[in-house]
Amino acid sequence: MIWQFKQILYARSGVPLSTIADTGNPSVRALLDAHVSGSGSLPVPGAPDEYAALFEAAYPAEKDRRTFIDGMIGGAKPAYGHLALAALLKAGHAHLIWTTNFDHLVADACAQTYGTTKSLSVVALDAPDLAAEQIAAQQWPIEVKLHGDFRSRRLKNTPDELRQQDAQLREVLVDSCRRSGLVVGGYSGRDASIMDALEAALERPGAFPGGLFWLHRGEEPPFERVNQLLERAQAVGVDSGLVRIENLDEALRDLVRLLPDLDSTALDSLGQKQRWWTAAPALTGKHNWPLVRLNGIEVESIPTNARRVVCGIGGAADVRDAILAAKADLIATRTSGGRGFGSDQEFRRVFAPRYHGL
Repeated sequence: MIWQFKQILYARSGVPLSTIADTGNPSVRALLDAHVSGSGSLPVPGAPDEYAALFEAAYPAEKDRRTFIDGMIGGAKPAYGHLALAALLKAGHAHLIWTTNFDHLVADACAQTYGTTKSLSVVALDAPDLAAEQIAAQQWPIEVKLHGDFRSRRLKNTPDELRQQDAQLREVLVDSCRRSGLVVGGYSGRDASIMDALEAALERPGAFPGGLFWLHRGEEPPFERVNQLLERAQAVGVDSGLVRIENLDEALRDLVRLLPDLDSTALDSLGQKQRWWTAAPALTGKHNWPLVRLNGIEVESIPTNARRVVCGIGGAADVRDAILAAKADLIATRTSGGRGFGSDQEFRRVFAPRYHGL
């Protein structure tokens, strides 16, 4: 959503959206970030309040922000991570999910995994007392939506009633952290109200008896408040740490592989039809965008034997240039002569001037 907001704001300068459509392209992302940084009125990319500020800048009217969110979640379907969470809940490896999201994807995933919509108890912001009652009664599994109808508002702009409900529900979160551990995934820690609650939980005796682990995507450092939270946890003797992951789906996939007692029916069904898209790598050398992603082409067979050519050619670049010049059907590189895949005839044709043997 953050990238969509940046696209909208950039397009207001008169640039067609089609020219900045591929936010998986590193050059497009750099362009959008440069525009935001140069605005003079928006937080720098990666700032804790980036999401809320960009949302309000892209959609100044609250009704438009609600319409945008409804459109985003209306046709959404559970991803692998949602189904993996549902499988963990069903097997009893997890009981309680706290989320700042307001979509229905965890509930949809549980409906697929359990075969019914009745198994998961969902509590929203407007019923903090119900959350406390269900947790005390251990009516597992439970999903608690911490932000509920905040949706498109910043906390400081919400009515007093919503602020009070938020405070009550966060107190339930603090109290539950005395009874179990917490794994944080898919969440950056940019929300001050949630971080305040987790820090308050550390002040309670016996907090996080099962540990506190923060799953962090990418190589960049987490927000400073995340580091401070984990340092405080370690200082009071809580088993805790930052766990670097590629993304939440893949982290849960690795976890699922270690748990043979899971009901994987829904996961297996998703795996048979799921397709994955990843950002294209940054190009080097003489090539420019666009490019063809060859990993999207099915490989039906591969050669099992490589050819070794004894020749006096220079380095790997000379091998590549010779193949290009001859328009040969070869894949080869330079190592102790030349090594590669292709027919003997093609190798002899390309390397004939320097050829010593095949």
